[in-house]
Amino acid sequence: MRDVLTKSMARNIFYGGSLFFILIFIGLFIHGHWYIVNVSTNQATLTESVARGKHVWERKACINCHTILGEGAYFAPEVGNVMKRWGVQDDPEAAFDTLKGWMEAQPSGVEGRRQMPQFNLTDEEIRDLADFLRWTGTINTQNWPPNDAG
Repeated sequence: MRDVLTKSMARNIFYGGSLFFILIFIGLFIHGHWYIVNVSTNQATLTESVARGKHVWERKACINCHTILGEGAYFAPEVGNVMKRWGVQDDPEAAFDTLKGWMEAQPSGVEGRRQMPQFNLTDEEIRDLADFLRWTGTINTQNWPPNDAG
């Protein structure tokens, strides 16, 4: 006896397989959303200052030069963990002072090297941006992106 795949059998395999993979996709989507909300993002420390700092980041288009958590341009350094690299992650005042000193020194005037523009941010904007960058340093990125700078 010959094994023959009938039209209805082929249709049932197609629909059954499609349903199976749609359910897998939905399950992975739900798990990914749950993981981002409950594990990787530190929502407990998400403050108004952090939100305002993100708005400064977006308004000044920092992502056009910097990467943050591996997203953005590669013209300037990754800043998702910059506060850890500078050693000021746990000290809001030191983070503010360090970022303010850095931003006010830009552009550095060194000829022939890439330089950050002077954005003339207020102290409040710099503090908010520092809080945002400190907050991004608390996100569990599972060591992504790789960064040997510190």
